[in-house]
Amino acid sequence: MAEPRIQRITVLGATGSIGCSTLDVVARHPARFEVFALSAQRQADKLYEQCLAHLPRYAVLGDAAEAERLQARLRVAGCGTDVLAGAEALETVAAHPEVDAVMAAIVGAAGLRPTLAAARAGKKLLLANKEALVLSGQLLLDAVADSGARLLPIDSEHNAVFQSLPAAYDRRPGASGVRRVLLTASGGPFRATPVAALEAVTPEQACAHPNWVMGRKISVDSATMMNKGLEVIEAHWLFGASADQIEVVVHPQSVIHSMVDYVDGSVLAQLGNPDMRTPIAHALAWPERIDAGVRPLDLFEIGRLEFERPDFRRFPCLALAYQALRAGGGAAAVLNAANEEAVAAFLAGRIGFMRIAEVIAASLERAGALAVDTLDAVLAADARGRDLAREEIRKRQTAR
Repeated sequence: MAEPRIQRITVLGATGSIGCSTLDVVARHPARFEVFALSAQRQADKLYEQCLAHLPRYAVLGDAAEAERLQARLRVAGCGTDVLAGAEALETVAAHPEVDAVMAAIVGAAGLRPTLAAARAGKKLLLANKEALVLSGQLLLDAVADSGARLLPIDSEHNAVFQSLPAAYDRRPGASGVRRVLLTASGGPFRATPVAALEAVTPEQACAHPNWVMGRKISVDSATMMNKGLEVIEAHWLFGASADQIEVVVHPQSVIHSMVDYVDGSVLAQLGNPDMRTPIAHALAWPERIDAGVRPLDLFEIGRLEFERPDFRRFPCLALAYQALRAGGGAAAVLNAANEEAVAAFLAGRIGFMRIAEVIAASLERAGALAVDTLDAVLAADARGRDLAREEIRKRQTAR
C-alpha cells in the first residue's frame, strides 16, 4: 500500500499545551506530517527551540521587535525559518496554499480571525479554539461549508462525541437518532470544596487542575466550569443539538471523555487516559488511527467510574453559558468576552474568584440583544462585552 502524502501543518498557538502536544504527535510520524508554520504570542524563547526542532518555513510572533530578535537568533543558529509578526501574518500562515491542515489552538477571541481564514481557505481545520465557534458559530460553519473545509474538534469532549456519532451523522434534529449529547467534566479542583470557602480561592489554587495540564486561563475556566459552559455552546454548533439536548455530567476520573445517548437506549462513549495527544492524533490522521504516545487505559487500575450532577450554586458560570446559548444572538460573544476580562482580573489579583460569575452575569444583563450576522458584528459584540466587564470589574475591585 502506498504511503500517505505528507500533510503540511500550521500550528497556531504552538507554545501552549495543545501546540506542544501537537508537535509531539507530529514528531512521532515524520513520514506523515511536516511542520509548515508555528505561532506564539510572546514566548519567543520557546518558539526558538521549536523552530530548531521542527524547521518550519514560517514562525509568527505577536510583537514585531520580538520577531526581529528571533529572526536574528535563528539565522545565527543556521535555521532558515522566516519570522513574521502580527495578526495578519497569522491569517497568512493559516490560509497559505501549501498548508493542508491548521491546528487552531490560540486561546480566546484572539484566535477567531486566523481560524476563519483557515476555514475560508478550505483547510482541514483542527479546532482547539472553542471561542471561535462560541463567538461566530454560524459564520464559521458557513465558511467551512462554502469552501469545502473539514472541521474536526480537538477538545477531548467534542472529539469524543465525534467518535461516538455515526460516520454519516446528520445534524438535523432527530435525523440520526441522537437523543442527548453528554459532556463529561472533571469538576476541577473545587468539586468538593464548600461553596462558602470559594470566596478565599487564590489563583494558584484555581490553576491546580487534578487531571489535566493546561494554561492558567483555561485552568481557571475549568475551576469555574465556564470551560464546560463554552463547550456546551460549541457542542450546539458542532452537532446541531439544542441547549436541552446537551447535558453536563461531572465525572471526576476524566476517563470517559463524553457520550452520546440514542433514542433506542444505547449510550456510546469514548474512553482513554486524560492526555490531549489522543484527540490530536485522531484528528491529524482522521479517518485513520495512529500512535499518539499515550499510555493504554488500564480499567483495573481505575477501579470505578463516578458520575454526579453539576451544582449550579458552586458553578454559576455553567448556568450563565446555558443562559447565553438560549438567548442567542451576541449573548455568547458577550459571555466569552466578559469571562476573559474577569479571569484576567482574577489572575492579576484585582477581583476575587466568586466575582468572576458576577461580572459575567452583570455584563450579559446590560448588553441586551446584539446581532452577530457579520464578522464586524461579532467583533462589536466582543468589544461591548469587554467594555461592560471592565466597568463591572472596577466596581468590584475591593469586594474580595
